[in-house]
Amino acid sequence: MPAGTLPTHIRLVLIAVLCLAWLPAHAQSRPGHDLPGVTVTAPYTRIHGGYVVSGNFRVDERMPTVVFPAEALVKGDILSVQPVHLNDDEYLVLQECAVADCRMAHLVQVWNAGGAVGRVRNSEARVWIAHENKYFIWMQRLPSIQRDCSTCGSRFEDFQTLSPPMTLIPVGEEAARNRGALRAQPAVAVPVVAQSHEGATFVVRFAGGAVVRIRRMHAAS
Repeated sequence: MPAGTLPTHIRLVLIAVLCLAWLPAHAQSRPGHDLPGVTVTAPYTRIHGGYVVSGNFRVDERMPTVVFPAEALVKGDILSVQPVHLNDDEYLVLQECAVADCRMAHLVQVWNAGGAVGRVRNSEARVWIAHENKYFIWMQRLPSIQRDCSTCGSRFEDFQTLSPPMTLIPVGEEAARNRGALRAQPAVAVPVVAQSHEGATFVVRFAGGAVVRIRRMHAAS
C-alpha cells in the first residue's frame, strides 16, 4: 500500500473542505451553551442526561468519503462512534489534523470488525476530545490477512500514528507478513452512499453496506 502523499488535486480539495467546514469553535454560534435551561435550537440536537447531544455532522459532496462535524470539536467533547457492521476487510478511521494546513494527520482511533483497536480509554464507542482541532472520519479497505501460523491475527491492529490525511498504514508483525498484499492493493477510501439523521444521531452507510452511527456530547453546563 503506498504511503506517499495523496494526489495534489485530492489533497487540495480535502484541505479546502476542512478549512471551510471547521471554523474555530470560539468563532461559531453555540446556542444554549451559555444559558442553562434554555432549549438548544441547533439542528439535530437535544439535551439528555445533563449533556448536549448533537448529530450535526455532514458529508460534503466534494469529498464523499469523509464525515466531519459541522461545528469544530472542542476540549471536553465526547465523540460517540458506533459501527453497526464492518466487514472483515474494512477499517473505520478517526484522524485529526497534525498541522495547520492538514498535510499530515494524527491517528486518533481505528475500528475493525472486532471493535476498537489499539489504545482504548473507558469505552470502545466513545472518544474523549482533549483539545480543539479538525477531526474527520472515513473508511478504508485493507487486504485480508493470510493466516499462516496459529498465533497470527485475523485483522490488522497496529498502525502508523502520523501519516498524510486519508491514509491508513498498517505496521507491526501482521503488516510485515502481508507486505506483498498491502503493496498490491491500492489505498482507496470507501465512499458514503447514504446519510441521514435519526434525532440527534448522524447515520452513514458506506459502499459495501457498513453502517456507522455518530454523535457528539458535551456537558450542558
